[in-house]
Amino acid sequence: QVQLVESGGGLVQPGGSLRLSCAASGFTFSFSNLAMSWYRQAPGKERESVALISSVGGSTEYADSVKGRFTISRDNAKNTVYLQMNRLKFEDTAVYYCNAVLGGKPRWNSWGQGTHVTVSS
Repeated sequence: QVQLVESGGGLVQPGGSLRLSCAASGFTFSFSNLAMSWYRQAPGKERESVALISSVGGSTEYADSVKGRFTISRDNAKNTVYLQMNRLKFEDTAVYYCNAVLGGKPRWNSWGQGTHVTVSS
């Protein structure tokens, strides 16, 4: 059974930084074969993808709203994907999740508990 465990969220002032982590386990194939994405869901809004990292080569893509401020990375030896978030804004407040990506969509139906990010002064 796939398990995704997100961590690293918290309360931060505008302009601050946080680093999120997502540890994945419970699958039989290599983590390095998975494209991974960070998603977020703000109150009253649908979940959206904010960053993606490919399986091979580690190329990255970002939503326009976070481009230049967020950086996604991965450590295949640790089955972990990271999201470095800099210059945080009020509108970055959300619960952040990770998932593998297949065909442009979340691969697994089972999501982790997410990690809460609150940007407030």
